[in-house]
Amino acid sequence: MGSGQVTSSEPFDFQGKHVTVAGLGVSGVPAAKVLHALGATVTVVNDGADERARAQAADLEALGITVRLGDGDTLPEGTELIVTAPGWQPDKPLFAAAEQAGVPVWGDVELAWRLRGPDAAPWLAVTGTNGKTTTVQMLASILEAAGLRTAAVGNIGVSLLDAVLGEERYDVLAVELSSYQLHWAPSLRAHSAAVLNLAPDHLDWHGSMEAYAADKGRIYEGNRVACVYNVDATDKPSTEDLVRAADVEEGCRAVGFTLGTPAPSQLGVVEGILVDRAFVENRQKNAQELAEVADVNPPAPHNIANALAAAALARAYGVPARAVRDGLRAFTPDAHRIAHVADVDGVAYVDDSKATNTHAAEASLAAYEPIVWIAGGLAKGAAFDELVARSAKRLRGAVLIGADRALIREALARHAPQVPVVDLDRTDTGAMRAAVQEARKLAHPGDTVLLAPACASMDMFANYNKRGDAFADAVRELGSVDG
Repeated sequence: MGSGQVTSSEPFDFQGKHVTVAGLGVSGVPAAKVLHALGATVTVVNDGADERARAQAADLEALGITVRLGDGDTLPEGTELIVTAPGWQPDKPLFAAAEQAGVPVWGDVELAWRLRGPDAAPWLAVTGTNGKTTTVQMLASILEAAGLRTAAVGNIGVSLLDAVLGEERYDVLAVELSSYQLHWAPSLRAHSAAVLNLAPDHLDWHGSMEAYAADKGRIYEGNRVACVYNVDATDKPSTEDLVRAADVEEGCRAVGFTLGTPAPSQLGVVEGILVDRAFVENRQKNAQELAEVADVNPPAPHNIANALAAAALARAYGVPARAVRDGLRAFTPDAHRIAHVADVDGVAYVDDSKATNTHAAEASLAAYEPIVWIAGGLAKGAAFDELVARSAKRLRGAVLIGADRALIREALARHAPQVPVVDLDRTDTGAMRAAVQEARKLAHPGDTVLLAPACASMDMFANYNKRGDAFADAVRELGSVDG
């Protein structure tokens, strides 16, 4: 946040301090309550004043917290610190006023980091454009298999404030962090961290790809043991570039993961086996078997990469090889992440509604062949030429839905003119059923009908979960389910 940002992680005495919490919601309300309990004089500001916001305000005001609805731009007089919801954009007038006044701005992650006790559990942190949640859940499963007290926290599951301040005592935390959260976490210093991948996303919030990558790269700052990066990444800046730019503690190592044969200081895959050449003695000559590719659920290429990243972080913490295997075997992915719904007439139907951007959709498309692709929704400013060009050879056909489907149709016409396309000009509740029926007509036995929209869902559905549910329901209605 410029000159007003505080980067020291020295203890902060909240007693009597005037703290402004920017934004109600999942992070703002608990932050306000925690700060109030610590003796701060808390004012909450919020842009909106809808029924939900008024109810939250009433709850906070009953505790003696001041809430100002409908004006999130004006800096309250006397503010000494702002704690912001992660989604609030850096160019808001509130933050410009804070910078001018020399008032530091923290996010909820920064607040949790500052409130850790002297014996707090170290953080193993994960970020990336795609795969964060799956990797953190895999990591937590591996840590649990090693007998460690842990939780998947941050941008997932248990809130960081609850993890830090609750009665539960953890040995180590598996922490998912978004680019928004990292932007507002200047003093975070993880035990070890991974950036899984980088692709254009949230550029309207960050302002540029360079700024987005820089915020992702903050996760490596001050790492103690390992900075885990993606050897196979081709985008620039790469995750390895972010490691090179990071200021880490003496002795911290760069550890790569690859779907190919690993070099020393890397984890990779050899003849269907996940192997470690980073956390072994004499890594120039030796490798440790960790698990089989078949232990990864599902064993799609991008998910194997997630498993390798999780394994690298767990090994950096000292977890034995057996726990990696046992943890991966025990892991079950969340719904709508390359989830096999059913086989109908010899055709597999796969729900990857979570593939809400082009990078995620490309990874999903790379896992199958041939494919009838169901895609479309809200493009969020994305371009589809690169995605279609790289995936064209895998496509049997495409069925397009949603507000911005024309962008995908035009990319298909340019880069895959041989692929038959069904353009569904409807957004009613029956649109997904129609899309599945059209996909069935295009598919041959042995094909995969893949919902990997490459777009957000809010033009037609409340969220990607609802979109995936609609797909699964439509598949089950086809009948003749044989798997």
